[in-house]
Amino acid sequence: MEMTNSAERKPHAVLTPYPVQGHINPLFKLAKLLHLRGFHITFVHTEYNHKRLIKSRGSNALDGLSDFHFETIRDGLPTTDEDADVTQDIVSLCKSVRENFLTPFRDLLAKLNHSATPVTCLVSDCAMTFTLQAAQELSLPIVLFPPASACSLLAVMHYRTLFDKGLIPLKDESYLTNGYLDTKVDWIPGMKNFRLKDFPDFIRSTDRNNFMVEFLMEVADNMHRASAIIINSFDELEKDALNVLSSMLPSLYPIGPFPSFLSQSPQNHLASLGSNLWKEDTECLEWLESKEAKSVVYVNFGSITVMSPQQLLEFAWGLANSKRPFLWIIRPDLVIGGSVILSSEFVNETSDRGLIASWCPQEQVLNHPSIGMFLTHCGWNSITESICAGVPMLCWPFFADQPTNCRLICNECGVAIEIGGNVKREDVEKMVNELMTGTKGKKMRQKVMELKKMAGENTRPGGASYMNLEKVISEVLLKQN
Repeated sequence: MEMTNSAERKPHAVLTPYPVQGHINPLFKLAKLLHLRGFHITFVHTEYNHKRLIKSRGSNALDGLSDFHFETIRDGLPTTDEDADVTQDIVSLCKSVRENFLTPFRDLLAKLNHSATPVTCLVSDCAMTFTLQAAQELSLPIVLFPPASACSLLAVMHYRTLFDKGLIPLKDESYLTNGYLDTKVDWIPGMKNFRLKDFPDFIRSTDRNNFMVEFLMEVADNMHRASAIIINSFDELEKDALNVLSSMLPSLYPIGPFPSFLSQSPQNHLASLGSNLWKEDTECLEWLESKEAKSVVYVNFGSITVMSPQQLLEFAWGLANSKRPFLWIIRPDLVIGGSVILSSEFVNETSDRGLIASWCPQEQVLNHPSIGMFLTHCGWNSITESICAGVPMLCWPFFADQPTNCRLICNECGVAIEIGGNVKREDVEKMVNELMTGTKGKKMRQKVMELKKMAGENTRPGGASYMNLEKVISEVLLKQN
């Protein structure tokens, strides 16, 4: 007979991220926040990503905590090369989420429910829609997490209206370049001055049955089925969008930004647990030590962005010609169709002031005193981390929600400037220098420092995000059915 009665058991949250790096990182931070508040955690990776995690962090990296576990489920995709270290194809993953994930997830929950700590709640990436069915079957509270900005979520929730109004799909390919994407969309409350090109870019398609648009409309429709929705944002960053979303989704809890939350939490016992699927090069931190305060340009286009060899070349020579020290993260799969090749001329020109690494502990880098600006793809994690570090941004959005995020931080928040998609070295050089020492750059640095301060206030005890987290825990996650 079991000695422990259920009242004495720890609450047990199962967290399921969508299986790509940019979705794993914020949910992992949330897992840490819940663990610090007394939850037993099971964090669910796909087998493919679990292998990558162990490869990047070492086989002992997941040991050491009795109440923070990792489990795996199959992703249902064809087996790839054993040594593959790349992000899987997004469309294939989304199709598999729809068709193949529910059964292994059910099996995992059944296994966990036969353990000493049965599952009491689910926390899931909103794209992992099968978790809603599992929660319903087991009568468990489920919190959905869109790992994006409030603006992006609001935009996706209006995809169906764009369809109904005949704004999408595009009539033909010429609509991508003939100025049509500049069409103003001024009828969505909370998204002032937005154009079609500022929407998450899956809508830039001529296909009436575009799979990603359908998938995201389904995700948006499912938001109402959650017990609650939490978002990694805060009022001062995107007040209008959050207000409108709250009226559409009354159970919305903004509890961001996560980096600020965790930096203020005592979490020494969690420090060894990381979520990077690529091996981090920590030598770059030593290199930064030798640089003057706010002198280094940090460049990282995230885990999915790819570019042409020509675009890489333009960025490279723009950085070289700016004459600034730079730390550039270049993933093995950054360049379309082949390995990254930088000329010996470029290497010789920048050897005294440039460092190229394959991956890095980004938050540590951004918080290093020598970092002066961040050239970014505008992923939401990178933006919140940059704001929490007080670092202004130069933006080159690539796909998905990045154009929306870019619009928000450049036009509404005034903490970034955008390079056009057709990148030119002269523009890179000019904008880097403007951001580092120009008048615009000084204003942006001032604004981003103000946002950093507000982020800290929101996530301190008594702050709005702190109170929202307490509320979602007590009113939803700990609620007895």
